[in-house]
Amino acid sequence: MARTLFITGASSGIGAATARAAVEAGWNVGLFARSQDKLEDLVKELGDTAMALPGDATDLSEQRKAAASLAEAFGGIDAAFANAGTGLSAAGTEAGDPEEWEALVRINILGLLWTVKATQSHLKESKGHLVLTGSAAGRKHIKGSVYSASKWFVHGYGGNLAEEFREWGGRCTVVAPGMVDTPFFDEAKPDKLQPEDIARSVMFALEADRRANVQEVFVMPVD
Repeated sequence: MARTLFITGASSGIGAATARAAVEAGWNVGLFARSQDKLEDLVKELGDTAMALPGDATDLSEQRKAAASLAEAFGGIDAAFANAGTGLSAAGTEAGDPEEWEALVRINILGLLWTVKATQSHLKESKGHLVLTGSAAGRKHIKGSVYSASKWFVHGYGGNLAEEFREWGGRCTVVAPGMVDTPFFDEAKPDKLQPEDIARSVMFALEADRRANVQEVFVMPVD
């Protein structure tokens, strides 16, 4: 029986690449993001094993509704990928924009928490797997970086979740990329990592033998 993966931030970049990789590996996928048009185009590409779930990651009720719809459609949820995130236009603290900080916290921290809350009961039932998008920036100190601090939270919380999930046979993985060529950046980064590189890392963790919990995966560009 095919397993089912819920993905936030699924309309482009790492989320869309992971959806493609998961479908290729035989998974069903629930695609959650704000851009309904992009989600519908991706569903047309992937076929009937994909389901468009338009919604805002910063809204717990919308994530809960999406997860419930996915579980009903495919008989449960075996894994969730909390991938939705954002960056900042101004680096550092002194030059930072408090309104941007608030938006960042809402999606990078609260949005991730809402994914856990929305899917944990489903994952507990399936002894499932949660994957979080961390960052290499979440493992080093960067001068005044609020974005980096938000990813430190992801790494810390991911480790805490791994301990909690272990109690009932679940798994939790943080995938931490270096610079990836995605719409996250205003300019293309063709010499850096590609979304497909991170998608393969997500699938590596998900497809690991049940006895193994791959808790962190670091993926850095060679250049």
